Amino acid sequence: MILRYFVKKKYRLVIRRILNNFRGFYYLGSKFYCICCNRSFREFLPFGNIKRANAKCPKCESLERTRLLQFYLKNETDIYFEDRAILHFAPEYMLSRRLKESSKKYISVDIEKDLADRVEDIQNLSFKDMTFDYVICSCVLGHVSDETKAIDEIYRVLKIGGKAFILTVIDLNRLDTYEDKNIITDSNRLKFYGEKDLLRLHGRDFINRLKRTNGIVREIDYAQSFSDDDKKRYSLGNKERELIFEIERIG
Repeated sequence: MILRYFVKKKYRLVIRRILNNFRGFYYLGSKFYCICCNRSFREFLPFGNIKRANAKCPKCESLERTRLLQFYLKNETDIYFEDRAILHFAPEYMLSRRLKESSKKYISVDIEKDLADRVEDIQNLSFKDMTFDYVICSCVLGHVSDETKAIDEIYRVLKIGGKAFILTVIDLNRLDTYEDKNIITDSNRLKFYGEKDLLRLHGRDFINRLKRTNGIVREIDYAQSFSDDDKKRYSLGNKERELIFEIERIG
């Protein structure tokens, strides 16, 4: 906590990653495997407001959704094999590092300084139309005030034939997204949405919120590609954060 007042955030992040490397050694084992940092551990760490067991990698801090997305990108796309133009919102550190190594046209962005290559607002991007082959946007759309504008911007910067991979927190028991403009305090957001900085809790209608006339949207439950044993070993979640929504721009 003291470091927050005396050390810039970008340096705190460096210190945190160094400490995580030491922590990773402590948790080394064979029961769990993280594809993001390519290490095996005796356990993953709990994470979340309601703690999810074995959720976070002790070394690279990847969560269930990031590990599943990494499997999908590696196995089902050419994102690592061609020098693709990639836009990555709110970048997860190890995923960002791997993508940056594979493409000279990779750009990470965040609304907050020091968390990415450059500062951008997903609701008002500075990039030209049809710039990117791939867009990665994990657990961002629930946090922005104008979700419709953000989705429109993703479509705008995608090339025709380009794809965006969207993940979000979803209440699988809710048909419609829950959004109440009167819920404005951190405590009430935590109570009704499950996280103190969410502005809505998506429901099963999320796929329809992503649809536009110039795109095709697919819902991908990629964890079903794995055996039950592998799902446990890789800790791939329970679908509430791990469904992948693939947007393909067609016009």
